[in-house]
Amino acid sequence: MTEAASPFHARLVAREQLAAVQREEMFTLYRRHFDAADLARFCADLDDKQQVIEVRDAAGMLRGFSTLACYRREFEGQPLRVLFSGDTVVDEASWGQQALAFGFIRYAAQTQAQSEEPLYWLLISKGHRTYRYLSAFSIDYAPAPGQVMSPEQQRLMDFLARDRFGSAYDAARGVVSFGVSLGHLRADLAAVPAIHAHLPEVAYFLERNPGYARGEELVCLCRIAADNLRPLARRVFTAAQRELRGADSSTRVVRA
Repeated sequence: MTEAASPFHARLVAREQLAAVQREEMFTLYRRHFDAADLARFCADLDDKQQVIEVRDAAGMLRGFSTLACYRREFEGQPLRVLFSGDTVVDEASWGQQALAFGFIRYAAQTQAQSEEPLYWLLISKGHRTYRYLSAFSIDYAPAPGQVMSPEQQRLMDFLARDRFGSAYDAARGVVSFGVSLGHLRADLAAVPAIHAHLPEVAYFLERNPGYARGEELVCLCRIAADNLRPLARRVFTAAQRELRGADSSTRVVRA
């Protein structure tokens, strides 16, 4: 199904513009899919983000969302930007929709176009479905099956993970662990279907993060740039940047 034909619609909302009812919808959806969900902790995590991609169906019902933070850091003397994906959930009944993925790619494209500084996607994954987004989107990401991270890539991942998670980051295992679960997938959703078990990405995720079912999260890193995206993601990415350039040109004409 193409994006245009999809009954789902993704929309970017600034976190401070979220109404109370939207926050309640988000937590209700999150709680249906994750055990150990806590409203106060969910709201605190949300308030640490800047943007939310929300997905709604034709009736306006919330079917998924992802919270996002973008910030700058300096690594080994070089400035860079980080796009961090926080709480992300898609209604079980709506699995297979691509609106959230397309919405994320468009936002990443717009963010990447705002500066010449390199942009990295920092993702922590507590489920094999989330981890598989990396291989669906990108060519080079870490950690990845059959690949060994370069020393620089490993240092960058360790730096960004420690910067965000402090002592909860276990560098030896490459996972974030808080000792007790701050939210983990319902047992039936955490189970790996037989149709997925044979996939290299799934087997690798289970090997690298055996504690995912109790809330441990695998730290992942991906450079965001058109030349590191797979064909479909690249088309969405470059189209979003063309639209942005077109909008800037129109603004300049109007102001002139």
